[in-house]
Amino acid sequence: MKKSITAGIIALSLLLSLTACSDSEDDSVTTNTDEQAIELEKTEFNIGYLNSTAHLLAFVAQEEGYFEEEGLDVTLTQFSSASELASGLESEKLDVAFIGSVPIITFQSSGHDLTIFGGAMSNGHGYVIKSEYTEGVDDVDISILKGKNVASVKNSVQDAELQLLLADAGIEIGEGDDQVNIVYFDSQKDAYSALQNDTIDAASVYSPYASLAESQGYEIVYRCSEEELLENQPCCRQVATTEALEEYPNSYNAFERALIKAYKFSQENEDSTISDIKEYIDIEEDYIRTEVYGGYGTSNPDPDKQATVELKDSIVELGYTDDYDIDSLYNTSVYEQALESLIEENPDDSIYAELQEHFDQYE
Repeated sequence: MKKSITAGIIALSLLLSLTACSDSEDDSVTTNTDEQAIELEKTEFNIGYLNSTAHLLAFVAQEEGYFEEEGLDVTLTQFSSASELASGLESEKLDVAFIGSVPIITFQSSGHDLTIFGGAMSNGHGYVIKSEYTEGVDDVDISILKGKNVASVKNSVQDAELQLLLADAGIEIGEGDDQVNIVYFDSQKDAYSALQNDTIDAASVYSPYASLAESQGYEIVYRCSEEELLENQPCCRQVATTEALEEYPNSYNAFERALIKAYKFSQENEDSTISDIKEYIDIEEDYIRTEVYGGYGTSNPDPDKQATVELKDSIVELGYTDDYDIDSLYNTSVYEQALESLIEENPDDSIYAELQEHFDQYE
C-alpha cells in the first residue's frame, strides 16, 4: 500500500513538473528536419498572390498540408497589383508576396528594401488581339499590332516584354499607323476587360487569361515562351522584406521546404494539382490544365538569379528602370538550404535531384 502511495506521489510530481515546463514555454513551434529540432521564430504566415494559376505552389502547399507539415499556419490573400503586394510587405501585413520580376526590379531600383528569395513562375505571358484583325493572316506576329491600341499594365513583365520585342523588331511606340499605341491600366484584369471596348484592339495576358481569351474568340499574337528573345523569362518571384528574412530564417526555410514539396507534388499529381488550383482560381479545369501543363510556363520555386539578372540588365538598357546592385537584394541561400535538407531526407528523389541540378546551373 505504501509503495502504491509513493508511486502516485512521484507520478503526480512528474506531471506537475511537465505542466510547469509547458506553461513557461513561448509560442514558438519546433519541427523536425534531418532528425534535428528546428525552432520556428514565427509560425503565422500571410501570403499575397495575384489572380493567376502561376502561383500554384502556394495553393498546393496549402491544400496538401505542406505548410502545416512544416509548422506554419498560413493565410492566403488575393491582391490585384504588384504595388499592393509590395505595400502589404512593407506594412508587415504580408510575410511573403508573389510579385512579378519586372515590378520587383523597379521597386528595388527605387529604394524599396525588398528581397527576392525564390521563384514562382517562368514565362506564361503574351498578348491577344481581336479576331477581326487576323482574318486572312497566315502568320500572326508582333507586327500585327502596328496601328493598334494595346491594353497593358505599366511596370509589369508583360509591358517590358512587349517593349523588348518591339525594340528588337524596330517598331516604335506611338499612335501612328506603323507604331503601337500602348494604353495602360491598373491591373491585368482591367487590361483584359478593356478588350470589350471598341477603342482597344489587343491586350496583354498572363495565365490564365490567355486560355480565357482563346475560349472567347480572341487570337494569340504571341506567347513569350515561343519567343527566342524571351526564353526562360522569369516572372513572379517570392519576395519578402530584407529585415524579415534576417529575423525569421528558420520560418522562411520551413516556408521554402513547403513550396519545394508542392513543386514535387505538382510534377507527380496533375489532376490533384488542378483541383488545388481551382480552389483559388475559379475557372474551368481545362483552362487550368492548358496554362499549367501546356508548356507555356513553368511554376518552379528556384530563385533563378541568373535569368533575373539578365532581365534586369535588359530592361535597364531599354530605359525601363535605373541600374542598381541587385546582389544585395537577392537571397538564394533560403532555397539552397531548404532543398539541401529535403535531399538529405530523400537522397534518391529524382525531382529534388533535378532541382539541385537546375540551381547549380542557374544560381
